[in-house]
Amino acid sequence: MNTDPDTAGRPRATASAGRDLKRRGLLKTAGAGAAVLGVLAATGCTPSPTTRSSSSASSATQATLNLAPGDTSDGADNFYTSDQVSAQEVTFKNQYQMNVSGNLFVPKNLNRNATNPAMVVGHPMGAVKEQSANLYAMKMAEQGFVTLSLDLSFWGESEGQLRNAVSPDIYAEDFSAAVDYLRT
Repeated sequence: MNTDPDTAGRPRATASAGRDLKRRGLLKTAGAGAAVLGVLAATGCTPSPTTRSSSSASSATQATLNLAPGDTSDGADNFYTSDQVSAQEVTFKNQYQMNVSGNLFVPKNLNRNATNPAMVVGHPMGAVKEQSANLYAMKMAEQGFVTLSLDLSFWGESEGQLRNAVSPDIYAEDFSAAVDYLRT
């Protein structure tokens, strides 16, 4: 923190430090807002100006409980799929020669003779591509985008030791390598 001594010789915060604190508070607020929107989107909720009655909430819960079970003999069967999109597992290397694992989603009606929009979809911290990135990538592919969801290095099926490490520099390289892969 930038400080200069006050008349008694104690450190005193400068205007620069005050701006840093305001910026940090703004970033925290923006992050919290993004997290809330993510939770709402993931649960299928939409903000409403009126509060739901408890009977409405209990009927929504009851509807969820009445879902038919899927075949779970090979694990969970709760992932969204689309008949409009083809999906395939891919692996590519980042500049550190680490294998990065991803899923490529391509609209089935894609004009392969044209330039098409594409995007890379990453997962939130503490997650892997199957927990949310695949859903967003699949939904965007339904809208005509070629999408690539990926497991960042140290997470999921991608390489990296220590597992679950946080390395923003390598993560940025993973996204860059994913863009390079999409260009091919």
